This record gives sequence, C-alpha cells and structure tokens, in this order.
Amino acid sequence: MQQALLVWTNLPDDESAQAMARGLVEQRLAACVNVVPGVRSVYRWQGVVEQASEVTLMIKTTPARYAALESAIKSAHPYEVPEIIATPVVAGLPVYLDWVARETQKEIDV
Repeated sequence: MQQALLVWTNLPDDESAQAMARGLVEQRLAACVNVVPGVRSVYRWQGVVEQASEVTLMIKTTPARYAALESAIKSAHPYEVPEIIATPVVAGLPVYLDWVARETQKEIDV
C-alpha cells in the first residue's frame, strides 16, 4: 500500500480556496483537493475569541511531496498563520492510494 497524507487548511472564501486547490493539483503537489464550503471556525487569536466562515481544503498527497506542498500553501495563503495539518492515511483502497502516488510524482512517464 502506498503512503498517503490528508492535509487540511482553511481559507477565508471560495475564490481563494478554488484558486489554491487548482494550483496544488496543477503543480502535482496534490492528487485531489476537496473544497468544503460553509465551515464555521471558532478560535482564539491574539487573546480574543473569534468566529469566521471559512472554506476547508482536504488535500490528498504523499509524504514525499509534503514539504513542497506546505511551502506552496504558506506562500499563497492570505492568513498570517495558516492552519496546515497533515494526518497519515493508515488504510485506504489500494488502487486509490496508488493513484495519489502517481498523480503527485514530479515527472509523469508518458
């Protein structure tokens, strides 16, 4: 079974979320990105409890591509401190995980 990661980040609106999702897939940093609108976040920022409507990205990638993915998210993200959380995929459909690995290779053999 191929190793995979599920990486989460939140963005302030659909436009920035769609742009980031597309860019990550185009750069082969992600095989697939789910864009989940309508997320309500409650958090403490600079000593104040805040609430915000956000759009969550669920990004499928591999451990080998994580550093480049994190860098791309940080450089394109509008937040001062973006949420970037990676969780390992401990089980999954093998053919899907193989697809994730193929789609995130730097170069694809044709």
